[in-house]
Parts: sequence; C-alpha cells; structure tokens
Amino acid sequence: MPAANNPIPLRVNRQNVIHVVRTSIAAVVSLLIARLFKLPEAYWAAITTLVVMQSSLGAALTVSWQRFAGSAIGAAAGALFATYFGSNTAMFGVGIFVMGIVCAALRLDKAAYRFAGITLAIIMLFAHSAPAWIVAVHRFIEVALGIAVGLALTAVWPEDPADFDAHAR
Repeated sequence: MPAANNPIPLRVNRQNVIHVVRTSIAAVVSLLIARLFKLPEAYWAAITTLVVMQSSLGAALTVSWQRFAGSAIGAAAGALFATYFGSNTAMFGVGIFVMGIVCAALRLDKAAYRFAGITLAIIMLFAHSAPAWIVAVHRFIEVALGIAVGLALTAVWPEDPADFDAHAR
C-alpha cells in the first residue's frame, strides 16, 4: 500500500489517450448524425457506439452482427408486445423468454439476446408518446447507426496499428 504522502502514480500512456480520443469522437459523431436525422432518442446511437468502441475491429465486426440481429429481434418483439400488452410486467417476462428461444433457434449468441432484451425493455417499459412500432423503428435505427459509426471509426482509425496493417492487406 502506498504511503499517505506518496500518492498512487497515474498510468496514462499513449495507447490510453488514443483509445479515449477515438471513443469520444465516435460517440459525438453518432450522436450528431442521430440528431441530424431527428431521431427522438439519439443518445442510444452514442451509447451503442460506446459499446462497439470497446473492441478491436475483428472482434467488433463479429459481435456487431449479433448486436444488430438482437436489436432487430427486440424491436420487432417490442412493437408487437407493447402494441398488444402495453407495459405489462408478466408479458415483458414472456417477451424476454420468447426472444431467448428465438435467438437460440437462430444460433445467435448472448450478445444478440442481450441487445434484444434491452431493446424490448426500452420499448415496453418506458413511456413513449409515439405508437410502439414507431418507437421500435427509431430504436433499431439508433442502434444500427451507433454500430455503423463505431465500426467505421474502428476501421478507419484502428486502436492498434497492427489491426490497420492486417485489415489493409
């Protein structure tokens, strides 16, 4: 343990700073694009970009497909469940269960199921002024935009120069 008069040294290196700059730029770009298209919950694009930016390009490409598919499933289920059952807790549980079975049947992984569940929760459990299907479409577009911006920035400006060299070949 460090002595009281000897503070813990900071360990910020060049790689940390590059990651922070890339992530900040990507999050702001996705937020601005979502706002440009007047998406009502533009912050979901930025949140999704933050999630995507935590991976290398290869890992981000693989898991982003799962996130995209899960968001589509969650948006579709959210539109149906919210339209017919509103914010019903029991039906929310049924929806989560059904999406888990659908994701498993489609051989999607836990990332897809996680995004499906998050999307369903946002559509079913938050109060919205628009019809459920419009909320679902907006949510899907916001997430897809966040994924696209995160992947694009990761491809154009890889965190590890070796990722760029391997991708360029």
